[in-house]
Amino acid sequence: MQAVVKLVVAVALALTLNACSKFKTYDGPEVTRIVVMKSSRSMYLFHGDAVLKSYSVDLGFAPTGTKEVRGDGRTPEGSYLIDRRNPNSEYHLSLGIDYPNEDDIARARKAVKNPGGDIFIHGGPKRWRDRKAVDWTAGCISVTNKEMEEIYSMVKDGTPIDIFP
Repeated sequence: MQAVVKLVVAVALALTLNACSKFKTYDGPEVTRIVVMKSSRSMYLFHGDAVLKSYSVDLGFAPTGTKEVRGDGRTPEGSYLIDRRNPNSEYHLSLGIDYPNEDDIARARKAVKNPGGDIFIHGGPKRWRDRKAVDWTAGCISVTNKEMEEIYSMVKDGTPIDIFP
């Protein structure tokens, strides 16, 4: 009888931990494209022409204009791909964007500057609990942690992302 009780407790604990996990599963339609509209602080996940989900986002601390150089606080504008995943991000979970592309590099070289990099879609920071301001990132796209868990489960590497002004 004790063995049965221990097994029931172990199964209940495993189910509870899985329900609290930041790694969700998704079995819906494939996300074929991400669109970010910086002006409306909106991000859309598409399957073909259909919007599957939409989110409000925060951007870089200087959101107007496209990212030109490291440290400018701007979120890039253009066409990119999701190229990596970070399950141990300092921002809960994160999906990497393959910025800079060839155009971004050429623009920075012309200005004799570094274009920067490490642009992600991510959740909230681990270092402080509340985001104190809108557009608080260094150039990334941020959503809530719960939303990031959903996005992380839905979006695969290689998914195109278009970021518009």
